[in-house]
Amino acid sequence: MATENYNAKSLKTFKGLQHVRHRPGMYIGSTDTTGLHHLVWEIIDNSVDEANEGYGKNIYITINTDGSITIQDEGRGVPCDYNEKEKMNGFELVFMTLNSGGKFDGSNYKTAGGLHGVGAAVVNALSDWMEVHSYRDGIDHMVKFSKGGEKMSKMVETPTSSKRGTKITFHPDSLIFSDTNFDYNKIAAHVDDSACLTNGVTFHLKDLRSNRKQEFFYKDGLVEYFKKHTGTKTELSEIIRIDGEDSKISANIAFQYFKNDYSEKIFSFANGVRTTDGGHHVAGFKKALTICFNNFASSHNLIKGKQKLEGDDIREGMTCIISCWVPEELLQFEGQTKGKLGTKEAAPAIENIVCKKLSYYLEEHAAIAEAIVKKTLEAMAIRQKTKDVRDAERKKLNSGNKSNSNLSGKLSPASSKAYADNELFIVEGDSAGGSAKKCRDREHQAILPLRGKPKNVTSTTNDDDILDNKELYTLIQTIGAGFNDDFNIKNIRYGKIIIMTDADDDGSHIQNLLLSFFYTHMRELVRTGHIYIACPPLYRCAKGSNEIYCWNDEELDEARKKLGNGYRISRYKGLGEMDADQLGKTTMNKSTRRLIQVVIDDEDECTDKVDLFLGSDSDRRKDWINNRIDFKDEKDHLMEVKDEK
Repeated sequence: MATENYNAKSLKTFKGLQHVRHRPGMYIGSTDTTGLHHLVWEIIDNSVDEANEGYGKNIYITINTDGSITIQDEGRGVPCDYNEKEKMNGFELVFMTLNSGGKFDGSNYKTAGGLHGVGAAVVNALSDWMEVHSYRDGIDHMVKFSKGGEKMSKMVETPTSSKRGTKITFHPDSLIFSDTNFDYNKIAAHVDDSACLTNGVTFHLKDLRSNRKQEFFYKDGLVEYFKKHTGTKTELSEIIRIDGEDSKISANIAFQYFKNDYSEKIFSFANGVRTTDGGHHVAGFKKALTICFNNFASSHNLIKGKQKLEGDDIREGMTCIISCWVPEELLQFEGQTKGKLGTKEAAPAIENIVCKKLSYYLEEHAAIAEAIVKKTLEAMAIRQKTKDVRDAERKKLNSGNKSNSNLSGKLSPASSKAYADNELFIVEGDSAGGSAKKCRDREHQAILPLRGKPKNVTSTTNDDDILDNKELYTLIQTIGAGFNDDFNIKNIRYGKIIIMTDADDDGSHIQNLLLSFFYTHMRELVRTGHIYIACPPLYRCAKGSNEIYCWNDEELDEARKKLGNGYRISRYKGLGEMDADQLGKTTMNKSTRRLIQVVIDDEDECTDKVDLFLGSDSDRRKDWINNRIDFKDEKDHLMEVKDEK
């Protein structure tokens, strides 16, 4: 209960960077692995801004053995002289205060992805130490910060040659982040994005922990990057390039249509920063695309009367990369994580650029335009054909009729009506389903056994294909929120939907089919963090009445040492090999189980990989496997899990 003695003494002021440490989510979105890597993006973005202004041809990123990371560029270096007005030197302004920097008025940077004086200070605040070298005027100016940016060492000046730029090394604070281990692949993907959009600059990535290293350089950035992300799909059109400028906003766009592809993929960037949530530049492109194709279809008598091509249908089977550059005085991102471009002026600017160029292109390439319109009309026809089926099924799926809530009698429902606290376990097989029913918490845990593998509907655009599969139909009805366009997250009956399968190839296949189904047809479930994977143990090590469950070989070695000689080891290849008591205490009991929450780090990349591995293009999948998998060196890789009680 709040105290009644609430007065001015109750008010608190955070000094310096304390507020960042107190509320890190306000600045980097989260303190999980996504937030951890956002620190790296902030520093890299600053180096990219320097390169885009013409300062430097190389950017170096090195993951060090002590868990720190170093980013070095060949830019102008951080100003480190004394600012009379602010009574601070440049290092203090940039790294110890918020809302200070050189990106406010456009005089130092025409366009910039790093935000106004926030990024570097936030990284300092969330690191247990940071070391900065600024190479300017033949001198290496070095300072070191500690205690979350509260302390700064004296500046050390060392003569150097003509070297210039900034070198920043920081070590993330384990008091802030649950995991401070940098992911090489995640950083490589981000650097790949940056290299594509930073003309003439080579990015050098090195991991001293494993000695992995790569260089990223694109001669014709957008087209090369585009081809890399479209793989070996069958083309319906050539790559359509649009470049232009309107109202001081410039754009570089490449898009292409593919046969037998029914998804829409848009990779968007603003000032070199990946905007995973889109923004006004994407909205402007979509509007222009709809206008141009409708105008072409109408003038060429491909549609009748008042018929209109819908934007969603026009973009079906299209992959697009949009990169726009916004003047500094207009640049706005929504949220510190810069996932969405908030500059409203970008929408009409991009719309004008695309409309002017695309209208001419379609007339000059009428055969391509007609093929795209034909594909669009087919998509519209399929959508219309399934509308009646969807309307009929909507009544069943969303009626709330209790007599319909247990198809085939397979579901063992939870008794509680507090849906947010309820859990649905999707279990492989009747045997494991029977054990799960015996050991469950009947009030809050429901069990739905699967009898066989669900259908792969990743590339399905026809609702009939989904509803004709009993396993998927039952699953949709059990969750209670519909699917595809009719999905409504407010109607879900469970706070957690947990996939519980055997730890073998069949179990992994079922798990991937379910994840693909949820991602493709009920994506909001994944976006909002409702999907989980159960982690049954691999081993039981027992001696007398003592037993230890182990989830990997390292834990098994520890169990052996702890129990000493005379132990027995059980290797669980399936859920059915555990009795109800064992399944309950290891995999279902909230206080002892382990769950993996399924999250989306990069939706564009995720969509591409789901399409690659579970989509209809088998040739693309075959090429990917042949180019990346060495079947001569087969090793077992154990998944690293984050415990959730």
